[in-house]
Amino acid sequence: MSSTEQPPRPARLAAAAAVAGIEALGLVAGGVYMLVSSLTGTSGDHTGALTGAVTLVALGMIPLAAARGLWLRRSWSRGPAVITQILALPVAWQMLQANSAMIPAGVVLGVLAVAGLVLLVNPATTEALGIRRPGQDTP
Repeated sequence: MSSTEQPPRPARLAAAAAVAGIEALGLVAGGVYMLVSSLTGTSGDHTGALTGAVTLVALGMIPLAAARGLWLRRSWSRGPAVITQILALPVAWQMLQANSAMIPAGVVLGVLAVAGLVLLVNPATTEALGIRRPGQDTP
C-alpha cells in the first residue's frame, strides 16, 4: 500500500456517516413540508411556518456537512456529528411525550441518536478519523 492510500473505511465510520445523513434528510424534509404547508395556506401561522421551515433546512446542513466529513474521514466532522446526536436526544424525548403520530418518529430519532453516539465514540471511528486518545503517542 502506498503512502497516499488509506486503509479501508471502517464499517462503523460509514454507519456514523449514514446516521448523520439520515438525520440531515429528516430535518430538510421537515423543513420542506413546513414550507409547502406555509405556501399552500394549510398552516395557520404563515410567518411561523416559514421561519420554522427555513430553520429546519438550515439546521439540516449541520449533520449533512458532518456526514460528508465523516465519509471523507475529516477529523473536524466528529464534533458537529456528536453535537447533533446530543441535541437529538431531548427532541426525541419531547416527541415521545406527544400523544400522536410523533411517538414512532421519536423512537426512530432516539435510536438514531444513541446509535450515532455509540458509533462516533468507537475507537475504530476515532482512529479512522486520525483522532488520538489522551495519552496516545503521536505516530
